[in-house]
Amino acid sequence: MSEGSLTLDRGLALLQAVADAGGEAATISELAVTIGASRAAVYRLLGPLSERGLVWRDGNKVRLGVGLLRLADQVLPQLRQAAHPVLRELAEKVGATTHLTVAQGSQAQAVAVVEPSWTSFHVAYRVGSRHALTAGAAGKAMGMRSSEQGWATSTGELQAGASGVAAPVRGVPGLRASVGVLSMEPLDAKVVGPQVVAAAAELTAVLR
Repeated sequence: MSEGSLTLDRGLALLQAVADAGGEAATISELAVTIGASRAAVYRLLGPLSERGLVWRDGNKVRLGVGLLRLADQVLPQLRQAAHPVLRELAEKVGATTHLTVAQGSQAQAVAVVEPSWTSFHVAYRVGSRHALTAGAAGKAMGMRSSEQGWATSTGELQAGASGVAAPVRGVPGLRASVGVLSMEPLDAKVVGPQVVAAAAELTAVLR
């Protein structure tokens, strides 16, 4: 591997390490251990990342920078565009509102929503809606271990009477997300679950 490629790889590893710290700021020493580099090397790598606003340093502590928000603003429209046909097909099959939800720190955020065209009643779910990752089928699905197969379910956790079924989107580097269905009517998970899993797999194929 060339020196330039090695520097880029370490820089990306450092950015990922800062992100993995979650809401807590990571220290220079912790980052050095995580990426297997010296403290001096971490300081050098932080320079260009800081200049571009991708990280923010407060003394010895490092957090993600607001520059990532600008990148996210460019990514989300493309993600919605890719997800829309998959969500539309699922919504029409199930007759319920479908959504793509991504993890944002400790919260789950709906970034794409499609409502079925032929039903008299369905759940109204806004793009941008947030809830704790520990609540609702969407958040639970994102918390499933890679060894776990299937889907997650919920009833009345986010909205009284609403049922949800969701499956994790796997195999897309850097994306922690789930595809889900919401309904005010009880959902037969044995029927809807496999359809949601298939939709999540289809989205993975589109994004890779």
